[in-house]
Amino acid sequence: MTWQLSAPQSEAQWQAYYNLRYQVLRAPWGQAPGSERDELEAGSFHQMVTSADGEVLAVGRLHRLDDGRAQVRYMAVSPAAQGKGLGAMLLMALERQAEAWGSSAIVLNARENAFGFYRKLGYSFGEELAPLYGIAHQQMWRPLSLVATAQQREHLSLQLQQTWHQTIPLSAYMQLHIEAFDGRSLVCSAPLAPNKNLHQSMFAGAIYSLLTLTGWGMVWLQLQANNLDGDIVLANANVRYLAPVRADAVARVELLNCRGSLDALATGKRVRQQVLVQLWHEDQLLAEFDGRFAVLPHA
Repeated sequence: MTWQLSAPQSEAQWQAYYNLRYQVLRAPWGQAPGSERDELEAGSFHQMVTSADGEVLAVGRLHRLDDGRAQVRYMAVSPAAQGKGLGAMLLMALERQAEAWGSSAIVLNARENAFGFYRKLGYSFGEELAPLYGIAHQQMWRPLSLVATAQQREHLSLQLQQTWHQTIPLSAYMQLHIEAFDGRSLVCSAPLAPNKNLHQSMFAGAIYSLLTLTGWGMVWLQLQANNLDGDIVLANANVRYLAPVRADAVARVELLNCRGSLDALATGKRVRQQVLVQLWHEDQLLAEFDGRFAVLPHA
């Protein structure tokens, strides 16, 4: 099935967009038409997912808050389209817009039956909220940047590189180096010369190691930023080698591509996070790593 992600444009699309909001979020609780809108509609960012024939299947909205955060509201997926990943697709588009705005974090008010969905996508519980229409609600949020100052970022980068070189000798031999960490993404590199094979391209094992350690590094940075402690291990991974690596390349992982909350580690529970890392040379994608890391609490 082909789905299209876009903003409503025509009058008919806007009508269908608001109608899905109403049918999913208001009508079952006897609320009046119009209650699915508020005074912030005109200045907000709107997204919807449509089918190949134009049917609106999922909707969501994002607006800015005065404190530098962005808020997701009115997330709704048609009952007939649930379980197909449309909610996650929609949320990612809203997150990307919040990142483009330079927002520090995303916040939303989740219904009880959606707690698991948002937790799986990296959201943590915030303040408690009063029930709405008799339904338990909870504020949830996720950061878009780990640390606030350049000095903090520099300190964490230095710590991470030292941790790699001191505890994983392979990383030092590979000359693994942190190119940049801006709080939102981590970029690492390894030169071709010490990592090449007989074909004068980068050895597949070196590519795998570079991608794995970059992903591991972003999990480690999250732990440090949130004062959490645990042992990070790779649970499983899938790597796609898309083209030979014949020059120095960089691995990049974004905080937004780390899915799964780490909060429960503070209560002594094991946590998991799915992480996407990509290897680039200039504007060419050379390899992609999709792995799940587990963080084990210290005994």
